[in-house]
Amino acid sequence: MKASEIAAIIEEFAPLEIQESWDNSGFCIGSPEQEIKGILLGFDCTPSLINEAILLGANMIITHHPLLFGGIKKISPNNRMGESIYLALKNDIVVYSAHTNADKVINGVSGLMAGKLSLLDVEFLDESGMGVVGNLPCKMATGEFIDYIKRQFSLKIVRCSEPISKEISKVALCGGSGKSLIGKAIDSGAQAYITGDISYHNFYCEKGFMVIDIGHYESEIDIVQTLLSILLKKIPTFAIHITKDNNNPIYYY
Repeated sequence: MKASEIAAIIEEFAPLEIQESWDNSGFCIGSPEQEIKGILLGFDCTPSLINEAILLGANMIITHHPLLFGGIKKISPNNRMGESIYLALKNDIVVYSAHTNADKVINGVSGLMAGKLSLLDVEFLDESGMGVVGNLPCKMATGEFIDYIKRQFSLKIVRCSEPISKEISKVALCGGSGKSLIGKAIDSGAQAYITGDISYHNFYCEKGFMVIDIGHYESEIDIVQTLLSILLKKIPTFAIHITKDNNNPIYYY
């Protein structure tokens, strides 16, 4: 099976043309015409992920985050990025990603977050397709809602702005780094906005609105399992693996 045929299955779910202009989803390393004998799915394309693919005999890696975002001045096995590129090229491994195109579909990254919270009447938060907003099955006090988030996302800790006094019924979400959509979340009528990578000043919120930072990785990781399910549905007998090493690069103590 060619790499392009496998990519077409992913792109039926998340078309490449809807990715953000700054993004680099799609083929990063290797030819779409290459014959693929096995696939490994992961979150980030790291040297450990590539080594895992080598051990499995998989010659195509599919991740959420693209390996390459900006310019590369040199490729050296002595740094993480260079080592990843070096390993992939040396071992003839195709590297492909589904990033913001997998964010901007209703059943993508943010939609999966909404599903974890059992939100109702879910719709896009932004006209571009980034983020979603929906209603909780029942109103919750702030403390109850935060406990619910921690339970549903298997979290030990979250970062929050000042808790609001009124009950929360409408929630906006954006997987990954979503501070640019805080204004959209407020305009949507949501009382709470859940995302990752919130910076200090963004925690100063307007009255009756709060932001909750659950972490970049924690908000997006479920997309890997979704990509696996999509592929297995179309090519159930193909050698498809999901990494055992989806490690969050952020450590909490």
